[in-house]
Amino acid sequence: MKKKIYYHDTDCGGVVYYGNYLKFLEEARSEYLENNGFSVKDLMGRGVMFVVRRQEIDYKFPAVYGDTLDIRTWVVESSPVRIRFAYEIKNQDGRLLSKAVTDMVCVGSDLGVREMPPELLAALKSSGS
Repeated sequence: MKKKIYYHDTDCGGVVYYGNYLKFLEEARSEYLENNGFSVKDLMGRGVMFVVRRQEIDYKFPAVYGDTLDIRTWVVESSPVRIRFAYEIKNQDGRLLSKAVTDMVCVGSDLGVREMPPELLAALKSSGS
């Protein structure tokens, strides 16, 4: 996924505010699912949602105003109730800026743990890393 950095993404020094990386990861996960045939909105309409269980992020080098980020997203592990996404974020020059892992749990509209639809699990497993 490509992400252009705008002024509102940065702090007063023109560096991307560290918390904004969580938004970038959310967008990358949504696009990953879309690219694999699943709309987050449609899943929610079916009572299938995902909550973050754990988030890890390593900041290697700052992104700055005007950069265009390339966010590579893949699944490192999946089970009927869990997905672990991994990411690498690089700038337009190919410099590694950040690495991250998001551990997510599938829940229903009651926020109780539930199994994800079998077709989603199959697509995640077949998309590989």
